[in-house]
Amino acid sequence: MAGNLTKDMTVGHPRKIILSFGVPLLLGMLFQQFYSMVDTIIVGRFLGVDELAGVGSTGAINFMVIGFCMGVCNGFAIPISQCFGAKDYKNLRKYVANCVWLSIFFAVIMTVGVSVFCKDILKLMDTPSDIFDYAYDYIFIIFLGIPVTFLYNILSGIIRALGDSKLPLVFLVVSSLLNIILDFVTILWLGMGVDGPAWATVISQGVSGILCLIYMIKKYEILRVRKDEWRLERHHAVMLCRMGIPMGLQYSITAIGSVILQTAVNSLGSSAVAAVTAANKVSMFFCCPFDAMGSTMATYAGQNIGAGKPDRVTKGMLSCSAMGLIYSVAACIILVIFGEQLSSIFIDKSEASNAGILHDAWLMLVWLSAFFFPLALVNIIRFTIQGLGYSELAILAGVCEMIARALVGFVFVPMWGYIAVCTASPLAWIFADIFLIIAYIYVIKRVKRKLLAA
Repeated sequence: MAGNLTKDMTVGHPRKIILSFGVPLLLGMLFQQFYSMVDTIIVGRFLGVDELAGVGSTGAINFMVIGFCMGVCNGFAIPISQCFGAKDYKNLRKYVANCVWLSIFFAVIMTVGVSVFCKDILKLMDTPSDIFDYAYDYIFIIFLGIPVTFLYNILSGIIRALGDSKLPLVFLVVSSLLNIILDFVTILWLGMGVDGPAWATVISQGVSGILCLIYMIKKYEILRVRKDEWRLERHHAVMLCRMGIPMGLQYSITAIGSVILQTAVNSLGSSAVAAVTAANKVSMFFCCPFDAMGSTMATYAGQNIGAGKPDRVTKGMLSCSAMGLIYSVAACIILVIFGEQLSSIFIDKSEASNAGILHDAWLMLVWLSAFFFPLALVNIIRFTIQGLGYSELAILAGVCEMIARALVGFVFVPMWGYIAVCTASPLAWIFADIFLIIAYIYVIKRVKRKLLAA
């Protein structure tokens, strides 16, 4: 019915299925990080360290808000993947239609809310005065782009739910190239400040979303919603919210800890903010495989539980974890050896005053990479649980991460300074893993009991 554009993940060797789905997804995420890194490189190189710190200081609040949007969209895709696994195409289309209505509602409410309180949030985060205007100019425009964030993420989420991870990659490549061009145009040609890269990000993501929409309408017959299926139905809307809101809150609750930590970093001065910004940009690029593994497992688990194959879910999760371990070791070695050189991409190391910033960025990368495997498990297990339909548990995993980062921000940073900042994420990942491993054992047993009783 959907031709060869979709992928049935309920048959075939789990490792091969996960790799064939995950690699295009990884490439897409790398392109996303690539044009995000280009933003940062251009800001740091052509505008200055203060501008870089200003943009970087918004990372936590950006993650809290945009992460909620992405989490909601990923959650909305879970019932769709389950219906696809069960070959229930009528309900699949009803879920798609209700996704549209709910996404419009969330996009409008969130855009208005965060735009109005944007400046107040930055003040509460104790953003340094010398970089405050740069932070506000950048993040306000990003928040105005929340509707296009929803547009792209909900459409790409639906496509991935059908087993197609290649199409979103194509449009992300186009979007990334456009973003890079617009970065140079806005800063070097139009002479704009940090608002230039912000507009470039919003416009390029909007283009990728529109391309997804056009292609879906033309190529995916399975997604062509009938007139009677466009109604907003209570059952479908409740199920979507039950999956989407917890996943969104999981991102936001996790980010609350990051906001607290960022506030503590801000208190250390703009040099510390710049070091953390550079380290995070490098780290996020190396962490893309973990994000890809998580998103892959959400679709994989959703389709297989829809087909009534819980044992296949566990086999897939273990295969994915083994791949995560191998990559974690390799990434750690690279970052320990080349971390400072990679950080210098964002900061001009010819200036003597930046030597300390680069060393601090390297130190943070060493700490983060040493704990990459716990991060891999966080993504793999959490998204598997969500794919099984237990998104509510993701909130508790987010709470574990929030507590760890808040503890570091409130207690350890005032005592030990920058070195404490470096330990925050590793501690958060370990806290989350302890909970998630126990949660998965509980969930998979409960799923098996339900299937036996059906």
